[in-house]
Amino acid sequence: MLRFGILSTARIGQTTVIPAIQDAENAVVTAIASRELARARTLADRFSVPHAFGSYEEMLASDTIDAVYIPLPTSQHVEWTIKAADAGKHVLCEKPIALKAAEIDQLIAARDRNKVLIAEAFMITYAPVWLKVRDLLSKGAIGRLRHVQGAFTYFNRDPSNMRNIPELGGGGLPDIGVYPTMATRFSTAKEPLRVQATTERDKEFGTDIYSSVKADFGDFDLSFYISTQMAHRQVMVFHGTDGFIEVKSPFNADRYGAEEVELTDQTHGRSEVFRFQDSRQYKRQAEAFAKKALGGDAEVLSLESSRLNQRFIDAVYRASDKDGWETV
Repeated sequence: MLRFGILSTARIGQTTVIPAIQDAENAVVTAIASRELARARTLADRFSVPHAFGSYEEMLASDTIDAVYIPLPTSQHVEWTIKAADAGKHVLCEKPIALKAAEIDQLIAARDRNKVLIAEAFMITYAPVWLKVRDLLSKGAIGRLRHVQGAFTYFNRDPSNMRNIPELGGGGLPDIGVYPTMATRFSTAKEPLRVQATTERDKEFGTDIYSSVKADFGDFDLSFYISTQMAHRQVMVFHGTDGFIEVKSPFNADRYGAEEVELTDQTHGRSEVFRFQDSRQYKRQAEAFAKKALGGDAEVLSLESSRLNQRFIDAVYRASDKDGWETV
């Protein structure tokens, strides 16, 4: 069993990741740390976790854990990932793991010098839905892929929410723009060459709240839009010469709709829907990470792939400040 410590009492840990780790067959949460011991103890008691710490440093120094999960604000991800790795702990860090691609070089160096596993927590790369999409595309189920289209939007103008605070790494592209980019790269095994984009910022918060993006992958194009101030929507469509694949509720499985992949093959006159009941992508993520950290063979998102994804996002920001194409 890989023993996890949770670095902070952030909401995503409470509602999603801690229950998933506790449900995993090869992992368990043995400690929770907060800057306030009482908060750590309250959350630890809620999940029957034996150890609570009143500082992050104290937990990292403890021999009660082998790995940490980091759900801190984005601006703190790089700092605490390196500190955890230097303490000899494996690290599963919430996405985005960094705000600039160059910062991930520091994480790769920390991983290599400490011989630990560091991975960005992109749960979709463990989801049966996306493994199915990748399999269908690799088998040519829609012929030649020509275009990928996506959208991810929600509405949030809460000034206290970290997504609306630039100093904490807030903004639409870091929070949700990374999903269409990762989903496309993961399922096609292709990388973007250049990008065009427009981005709008909130005049009060200063964060980016809307982006419309077009990316050239050489063999196909990706176009998507994201927003933190639009009605809720998620969709991804892969359109080929023979048909198309539509992914329902592609990112927050079963929250924006059913966990389904619909394949339409117009050349051969068939349509098929693949349904996934309770795919539990966070549990699968925890199990794959634990297996890899314990020396087993498991597919875990690499920091090298995370760096390529962040390069994409970096290029979107640059492209938003100019007319025409920007090289990724």
